[in-house]
Amino acid sequence: MDILDIAHRNQQKAWKIVEATRIIPIWESIGAKVNLVGSLRTGLLMKHRDIDFHVYTSEISLSDSFCAMAELAANTLVKKIECVNLLHTVEACIEWHAWCEDGEGELWQIDMIHIQEGSRYDGYFENVADRILAVLTEDTRHAILNLKYETPETEKIMGIEYYQAVIQAGVRTYAEFEEWRKLHPVTGVVEWLP
Repeated sequence: MDILDIAHRNQQKAWKIVEATRIIPIWESIGAKVNLVGSLRTGLLMKHRDIDFHVYTSEISLSDSFCAMAELAANTLVKKIECVNLLHTVEACIEWHAWCEDGEGELWQIDMIHIQEGSRYDGYFENVADRILAVLTEDTRHAILNLKYETPETEKIMGIEYYQAVIQAGVRTYAEFEEWRKLHPVTGVVEWLP
């Protein structure tokens, strides 16, 4: 099957998960603004079944955040949920991670980062996704999807690493990508814009 076909099929599966879990209306029910970020937004979703949302409220109420996740947890597709409280860091957020099973028995990870409006990363990653979409060409899209496809299942690589390597450094092969990663180790939040 063609790389673009695989990516398209995975995009469709991801949207079915989003709809079946009602993630967007659940967060909106607590007054949150919900923004899609990451590879689903950019159309660069490949093998790693990951869906990313940034969820914004003017103030973060732990009880409201937990209420939203309790409603999500009631869905039988949801198999596991994790929470990381980063409210007292520069990130000013609560990280929620949920694992949901699709109709084919595959698990999808849904990352929902509950962010306080006006904090450091308010809108930042939406801007990153928009910039990637603005500079993406047919060649770079294909190169990114190929690298993601060639990545072993055991490797955990952030999407931004692929984008920076391909768009900024001209990386096209997995061997080049491995070498590029050795020279550019990730030490936290990657703040790169194309």
